[in-house]
Amino acid sequence: MRITIIGSGYVGLVTGACLADAGNHVLCMDNDAAKVELLRGGGIPIYEPGLEQLVRDNSAAGRLAFTDDLKKSAAHGEVLFIAVPTPPDEDGAADVRHVLAAARAIAACMAEEKLVVNKSTAPVGTVHRAREVMAEELGRRGKEIKFSVVSNPEFLKEGAAVEDFMKPDRIIIGVDGEGEGGGGKARQVLEQLYAPFNRSRRRMLVMDVRSAELTKYAANAMLATKISFINEMAALAEILGADIEHVRQGIGADRRIGHHCIYPGCGYGGSCLPKDVQALRRTAAGHGYEARILAAVSDVNRAQKTLLAKKIAAHFNVDDGGRGEGWKKLRFALWGLAFKPNTDDVREAPAIALARHLLARGAQVQAHDPAANANAKKILGDGLRLYDDPYAALSGCDALLVLTEWKVFHNPDVKRMASLMRGRAVFDGRNMYRPAMFSAAGFTCHGIGRPA
Repeated sequence: MRITIIGSGYVGLVTGACLADAGNHVLCMDNDAAKVELLRGGGIPIYEPGLEQLVRDNSAAGRLAFTDDLKKSAAHGEVLFIAVPTPPDEDGAADVRHVLAAARAIAACMAEEKLVVNKSTAPVGTVHRAREVMAEELGRRGKEIKFSVVSNPEFLKEGAAVEDFMKPDRIIIGVDGEGEGGGGKARQVLEQLYAPFNRSRRRMLVMDVRSAELTKYAANAMLATKISFINEMAALAEILGADIEHVRQGIGADRRIGHHCIYPGCGYGGSCLPKDVQALRRTAAGHGYEARILAAVSDVNRAQKTLLAKKIAAHFNVDDGGRGEGWKKLRFALWGLAFKPNTDDVREAPAIALARHLLARGAQVQAHDPAANANAKKILGDGLRLYDDPYAALSGCDALLVLTEWKVFHNPDVKRMASLMRGRAVFDGRNMYRPAMFSAAGFTCHGIGRPA
């Protein structure tokens, strides 16, 4: 099948590479000429395990190509995926201008029947609006060309996106009836396209467009809710003298709850959960409904990102409210800058918020991340000292702050740490360690919802 991807960012690039690997001829379009040249040369603009090799292999096989020519890309595809950003606007609602602009641009170029698939995360009603702008553009051109617009939300976890696409939990297709939306034919085309990823068991769920659009937001809101809930329980565990790790294992053993996303930490981040929770709240508010649980989820997460800063201030007996001589004497090592392991994404990352907090108070901050150093530097500038080796970042530090659960951090050499560091404090923002493993070397380990 001939496939066009409009937008070669995270979702678009993974989608294009995986569909090409299934034998389709895929043309990825992006209006960033520098990104297109990078991709043509075999490089990729993001860190994602397995993706670079997938892009290179399928490019070499002639199944995957890249362009910044919209007219060429519109002509190429029988199926055109829209995979463009939907950033939050000033009030937190998702900005769908890029989605609608892509739909209009397709209609301005198309010369034959097309199936347009929105893969961008967009509020309920966006597919309907995309149909309207396409019909409007075709009317302006004086053309009567059939088209369908459907919803196919993505469920890709950063750090495991290729595997998620190749072996999905579910494939959501939102189509309407046989009339305006062309649901029957669109469904058949997408069932054929996704058949290679749907062989071992039926994973495709077909529903109406509005339900598909809401499913994406509801899924991310549920994940965020589980994270904020366990973080709130961790705060209560500290007050009551319980250990949240025991509590987590106890409640996770209940199959109705499960172990996924009930790991206490210093807050969630990334490009999806914070943005999508806010966007869903704005959607609810726009229809006169107050989403109270979602408001609490956001509030808990916002507070969680400040928790380690408060623990640090208490440990070193410094004023957390502003700059002071006490802060200027302190040096901190940060292990982890990305919002999660196996990605270089630092958007809304708790580590970035904490580093900014410490730097603003005059403290020295030294950091290492296996993939995200460069992206962190773009945000924090030269005030943040970056190291290619995690132990080099420990030199002369008063405390280690562990903020991303990369595997390389799981079994640290505590004796080596002691020989490099000035202080003996570890702030475990992901509850990766047993506090007792540090005690023999004289360290105090502060976790989340755990006794030190």
